[in-house]
Amino acid sequence: MSRPPCRACVPGLRPPPSADPPYDDDRRAGRVAPPAGQGALALAHLPARTGPYARGDATPGERVLRGLAQAMAEVLAGRRPAGVVAGRLTEQAYGELLRAGRMISSPRQPLVGRPHVARPRDGVIEFCVLVHCGERSRVLALRLERGRRHWLCTDFETA
Repeated sequence: MSRPPCRACVPGLRPPPSADPPYDDDRRAGRVAPPAGQGALALAHLPARTGPYARGDATPGERVLRGLAQAMAEVLAGRRPAGVVAGRLTEQAYGELLRAGRMISSPRQPLVGRPHVARPRDGVIEFCVLVHCGERSRVLALRLERGRRHWLCTDFETA
């Protein structure tokens, strides 16, 4: 059975906000705290460990990787501005993203699947996801390297 990453490995990792809106009764009673990072990507830190839990659920690290891949897929489909992921890419990768423009053609919002993760060496994570775009699916691969403060995407590719 896998354990969740230790606190020292994952500083500042918070659970994602609930997808369900609060009921009106909760708001009037003052029981609803404002959601942390509402509308923002929770990509500040990536855990040192990746891989599925014993039950098959995604680890917190996989959820973060999937969130980054989802944002990148939306940018490549022209549904989000590139600035949304600017802080998670190196200058070179961000320039490539701007030059790439719209690479994913999708009649609806693209939806990414579970990440397939590899760690070729310490401080490097490479992963790919299947991007469901309607009738035709695509693949998006990203390479992350540990920077001074957080992980940065140094390269991406889609096919």
